[in-house]
Amino acid sequence: MNGADLTCRELVELVTDYLEGRLEAVHRESFERHLEGCRGCVAYLEQMRQLIAALGRLREEDLAPAARAELIRLFLGWRPPLGAGT
Repeated sequence: MNGADLTCRELVELVTDYLEGRLEAVHRESFERHLEGCRGCVAYLEQMRQLIAALGRLREEDLAPAARAELIRLFLGWRPPLGAGT
């Protein structure tokens, strides 16, 4: 990232750091500026917030081993939809 406006793909890569308050001020400003003009990324950010809230109540030992393995497989195989990251 070179300080220019963020793309959707760059925002997705930074969302965890943003939610955890770990983005440097200049990157946070670019992130928030992108959100002002991108409803898709606003929706994605809200989905991530909801996911974190839901998973915050879930303990690893609450998952059956097969469910845990499936979640890991899905996470590792995730790819953005074609056309995303504009």
